[in-house]
Amino acid sequence: MRVHSALGPGLFESVYEQCICVEFARAGLSFRRQVTLPVRYEGLELQRAFVADFIVESTVLVELKSIERLLTVHSAQVLTYMRLADLKKALLGS
Repeated sequence: MRVHSALGPGLFESVYEQCICVEFARAGLSFRRQVTLPVRYEGLELQRAFVADFIVESTVLVELKSIERLLTVHSAQVLTYMRLADLKKALLGS
C-alpha cells in the first residue's frame, strides 16, 4: 500500500515491483523476485513456464498487477502459481 500511495496509479508493474523490493528490504524480509515456476510433465521439466513476481519468506507468493481491476483469471493465475510453488498463502495486488 505504501508504494501505491506514494506513486499513484498508472505506472508499469516493473516500477512498482522495484519499489516493493526496497520496502521488503527495509522491513528485513527475505524474498526472491521473478521466481521461475517450472512445470513438470512425464519426467520433463519445462523451464520458465511461469514466473511469480515474489516469494516472501519462502512462504507467501506475491503477484502484482498494474491494472484497473482484478479479474477471475488473475485469481486463477495465483492459485496455479501457489500449486506450482507448493505454497499455501498468496497476496494478489493491483
